Amino acid sequence: MSRRYNCVMSASFAPFKLLFLMFAGWVNRHQLDVIEYLQEENRVLKERLGGRRLRFTDDERRRLARKAQALGRKVLNELDTLVTPDTLLRWYRELVASKWDYSRRRGPGRPRVMKTITDLVLQMALENPSWGYTRIQGALTNVGHRVGRGTIANILREHGIDPAPERDAHTRWSTFLRAHRECLVATDFLSVEVCTIKGLVTQYILFFIDIASRSVHIAGITSHPDNDWMTQVARNITDVDGGFLCGKRYLILDRDAKYSEGFRHLLVRDGIDVIRLPPRSPNLNAFAERFVRSVKEECLNRMIFVGQASLRRAIGQYVAHYHCERNHQGLGNRLLHPIAIPDERQHPVRRRERLGGMLSYYYRQAA
Repeated sequence: MSRRYNCVMSASFAPFKLLFLMFAGWVNRHQLDVIEYLQEENRVLKERLGGRRLRFTDDERRRLARKAQALGRKVLNELDTLVTPDTLLRWYRELVASKWDYSRRRGPGRPRVMKTITDLVLQMALENPSWGYTRIQGALTNVGHRVGRGTIANILREHGIDPAPERDAHTRWSTFLRAHRECLVATDFLSVEVCTIKGLVTQYILFFIDIASRSVHIAGITSHPDNDWMTQVARNITDVDGGFLCGKRYLILDRDAKYSEGFRHLLVRDGIDVIRLPPRSPNLNAFAERFVRSVKEECLNRMIFVGQASLRRAIGQYVAHYHCERNHQGLGNRLLHPIAIPDERQHPVRRRERLGGMLSYYYRQAA
């Protein structure tokens, strides 16, 4: 009876076995197709790389190593992987070894010097060229930082700052500017082409800029800046009744031949030390060069001038805008001569235009 029952049951489950075998074969065929596609994709990727080495992160290496260990060398060789089986298995051995070398418990070594201390050391060294390591060490102690002389020496060496004897042998240009900015003025020429009945004529604009306040004085505009014209400019700017150089001591200028000997002689006679910059060094006259860039980009390069009168009008409008309506990033993004603003925000905001809207200034109109 039991044998007959088993035969009946086997006969009844035979269709299900056949169906299961067919499904298993389809799944196996599908997996083989997926593997073949991935192998072909890897080969295409290798061809595109052209022999270049791939860089993997530590996390990527760990993931690949775990998968490689489960597959084994034989399967990896058949798959034609991007990384060789030996490399994958070596990564896995390193992963296992890292579990027992306690690398995660190790500290980062000697801690780096705090950025605050580094900035203080650099500030003290640059502001005080005669200070040595011990003097800087004492100054740091005064503000609550105990730092060794060796650490101070390393900080200065890393930032390319010489020790005290060499550092004190010469004064940095930036240090000179900061120390004398209140009595320091710079000058420069800028040229503009103007249309006339004779064609294009080059007009030269001579200006002076106060380093401390950034105020600008247009000394004159001419097409012939000869010695007579330059001498008269020197008289005007050194006049005791409102001359732009009144109360100043230093004047920075380049070696342009237009700064004639008569011009320089008058300045020296009136107590102005003329600092002539080395040839081809516009970075040493950065404040004047920055004004040239501003006036050209914001005004002169955007206009066509017919006659000198139109140029004078444009320059006058720009200088008024520069002094009272233009924010200066070098001075904390503020105005040179701010206009009083009403406290009440209910007043409407108005726009002031210059040169046909090329220069704009927004302000709150008083009641």
